[in-house]
Amino acid sequence: MIDIRKLKELVRLMVNNDLMELDLRDETEQVTIRRPSVHAPPQVTASMPASATPAVATPAAPSPPAASAPAEETDDRLAVESPMVGTFYAAPSPDKPPFVKIGDSVGPDTVVCLIEAMKVFNEIKAECSGIVDEVLVANGTPVEFGQPLLRVRSR
Repeated sequence: MIDIRKLKELVRLMVNNDLMELDLRDETEQVTIRRPSVHAPPQVTASMPASATPAVATPAAPSPPAASAPAEETDDRLAVESPMVGTFYAAPSPDKPPFVKIGDSVGPDTVVCLIEAMKVFNEIKAECSGIVDEVLVANGTPVEFGQPLLRVRSR
């Protein structure tokens, strides 16, 4: 059976980071946590190996109210968004210069950063062409799926 302290920590992280679903698996157990809407409490499903029966629990963790989204800018800047949850790294290593900085020209295949997820470093490409206008995330900062990382002004 899953440790209730681990489960509470997962639910807390999920609520604090406004995640709608979390799925963790290893050789011995599987945990899936889903929130059907922002105001519904998280639903947890934990599974053991095939010989054990799944347990279902609904923790009484309150959901935070939905934050109002900032107004979108109506200019010609494009946001390069994070395709995953992880840690943002602006450079390939601490002693190397950043992949891009404000004023650099980028193309669709230009690597703009790394995102570390589950001990794997993933190269993130600009997927657009233009000039880097703004870097929105500090090096070493956790990022969420869909979070804007930088803005590129089209040429």
